Amino acid sequence: MGQELDCTLRYGKRTLAGKAYLETTYILFRGEERIKIAFAELTGVHAAGGVLKLEFAQGPALFDLGAAAEKWARKILHPPTRLEKLGVKPGLAIAVEGDLDPEFLREIGERAAAKTKADLVFFAAQKTADLARIARLKTRLNPRGGLWVIYPKGVAAVREIDVIEAGRAAGLKDIKVASFSATHTALRFAFPVR
Repeated sequence: MGQELDCTLRYGKRTLAGKAYLETTYILFRGEERIKIAFAELTGVHAAGGVLKLEFAQGPALFDLGAAAEKWARKILHPPTRLEKLGVKPGLAIAVEGDLDPEFLREIGERAAAKTKADLVFFAAQKTADLARIARLKTRLNPRGGLWVIYPKGVAAVREIDVIEAGRAAGLKDIKVASFSATHTALRFAFPVR
């Protein structure tokens, strides 16, 4: 989700000033102390009067987020699916290339049948040399389409900077990053707006 806000956290008998980060599976507070609360640990999530209250074994933790409190509560209680994060919607033409996660292929199902131009292309890159295929793959995109490069997290075989540089060298603009799975990251490219 990747949202962040300056806030005050009331936790235990302390009131702390800092920044809260809403991530996909946890909320992180950085300030005078660092506190990470995994959503899997939560026993309650409530928002009222600009305060997000998270209940868990060591809690509660009360985040003064103002108008964002209710929005953050909804996102914690109903996180976006992988397809929502990647912009996969009914009616889009989708193409896939490379060795993608079988579960993902089941999720997109018959939508991955674009033979010519596609609204979204998902490309699995396992090593830096694979990135040379981006220039060819961009020719499969509709003018407003997006190319998602899926690559392993935190390994030297494919670094994020390598992916970004390859996309830019192909004339594309990097516009979004998303967690694809526990082991892979997705980086989206699109044609630059003229």
